[in-house]
Amino acid sequence: MTHFLKSLLFLTAIITILASSLFARQGQVADRIVAVVNDRIILKSDVDDEVRNYMNQSQAQGQNVEFSEDLWYSALQSMVDNYVMLEQAEVDSITVSDEMVNRQMDIRINELVRQAGGERALEEAFGKSIIQLRADFRDQFREQMVVQRVQQQKMGEITITRPEVIEFFNSIPDNELPMIPEQVGISQIVIIPQPLEDAQNQAFRKAEALRDSILNHGAEFEAIARRHSEDVSAQRGGSLPLMPINDLVANYSAAATALNPGEVSEIVRTEFGYHIIRLDERRGDQIATSHVLIKIDDTQVDEDSAIEKLEAIRDSVLNHGKTFSDMARAHSEDPRTKDLGGRISNPQTGERLIPINQLEPSLYRIVLLLEEEGQISEPRSFNPPQQNVNRAFRIVRLDRHVPEHKANLEQDYERLRAIALQQKQMQEFSTWLENLRDQFFIEFKIPMPDVDALQDPLMDTPVETEAEMEIQQ
Repeated sequence: MTHFLKSLLFLTAIITILASSLFARQGQVADRIVAVVNDRIILKSDVDDEVRNYMNQSQAQGQNVEFSEDLWYSALQSMVDNYVMLEQAEVDSITVSDEMVNRQMDIRINELVRQAGGERALEEAFGKSIIQLRADFRDQFREQMVVQRVQQQKMGEITITRPEVIEFFNSIPDNELPMIPEQVGISQIVIIPQPLEDAQNQAFRKAEALRDSILNHGAEFEAIARRHSEDVSAQRGGSLPLMPINDLVANYSAAATALNPGEVSEIVRTEFGYHIIRLDERRGDQIATSHVLIKIDDTQVDEDSAIEKLEAIRDSVLNHGKTFSDMARAHSEDPRTKDLGGRISNPQTGERLIPINQLEPSLYRIVLLLEEEGQISEPRSFNPPQQNVNRAFRIVRLDRHVPEHKANLEQDYERLRAIALQQKQMQEFSTWLENLRDQFFIEFKIPMPDVDALQDPLMDTPVETEAEMEIQQ
């Protein structure tokens, strides 16, 4: 199993690939071709970047990974396998829709914004607006999603029986069975405070005045953008290059496409703030625009209304027969948990139970005060991992509490089943991929060691020990 496939298996690779590639491709110089898969080529510099990114990721996670020839050749083989799966996707007509790409990119970019400390910090780090970042890496992101779908489709064909799970569990020596840490199942209802009316009106009036200066008083659009726009494109006079309409926020693209070249829109509200948009050029389904962005002061929000709404929801559940899950679906403003009735899952494993020591700090502090299953917290503030939201409020319910205990089939069957299935999937998928390589033209332009002899740094741990580590998480 390659590094790339294992990363896909745990569904963490896309954020890292997007973030690291943004840096790695700046100033990249194409050199020699080291491999070809059908008509797709892999450059030595591509492999160098992949290795560098992996080493940087490992260092960020506290692991000291040194460069080696095995590591470099493993990265090359991973990239070849990536292209092999893309070729198979074409054979099987596996695609992802524009809507799905946009939705997933929004989620991942929001995560990058959170990690960078805000939109402006992210934009300044790369010298590009978020809109341009989306456009630049749309194709790469789509490929990663297609490969993931190929893998998921194959994995979905692999099942496991109860006797196989029992056999897996019995293969772990009794004295090596790990202790399962204290775990909780929790749900939440989130309310995001709305900007105070004064803050919205102030931003709108400013945008309206600037638009009036452009249309009725001869002010140059570019000069207004440079002086007043709160987008990274301000330094370019608000100019955004040609890009697909679908890469733009819906309200923005709808307003822009309704214009003739040179025309200026009415004031347009998006999640970023208020825009004044000028259509500069249109080629088919691509448009070039310029815009002035005035943001709403996100420090001026109606916190009291958010708290009062959560208190009313909490009262409805505790005293008026409403269910927490129904109220979450009806009122929660967290897109990740709303449709799940507020249920929070382990972000690493997707499991319902989460080790209490793995909860993010603000959630951990809330859960510590919940003593009984079914208890609901008072409204508490937190910083949500969502774009353009600095502060939100939530109530949290303790759905289940599992004390620390030694791993056993009775209490941990579902977790053991998931780990045993994962192990079986990895083994069978690896065999499938090995056979798949024979169905496409693959040519290495450099001498390659035996693929089976390559050491994957993520697979150095023996299977049994790795499984135990997974149980403990």
